[in-house]
Amino acid sequence: SGAEMTSKTADAETMTFTDAIEELEEILGRVEGDDIDIDRLATELRRATELLELCRGKIRRAEVEVGQIVKKLEPDEP
Repeated sequence: SGAEMTSKTADAETMTFTDAIEELEEILGRVEGDDIDIDRLATELRRATELLELCRGKIRRAEVEVGQIVKKLEPDEP
């Protein structure tokens, strides 16, 4: 049953930041609709939480990498 999953609902760890943001926007659009049932809502919100954690992790890693690059670029203190 997992074989027919699209790349959109791929394992969060393999997603790009942009893919995760796009899927979050899609989820928001569905959740904001009036016709979503409560069971579906719970599933959507769980997925949104997973995607948000993924994005936070990617941002933290990027901050660390940028910090390391900046340190390399700064001249050594005398």
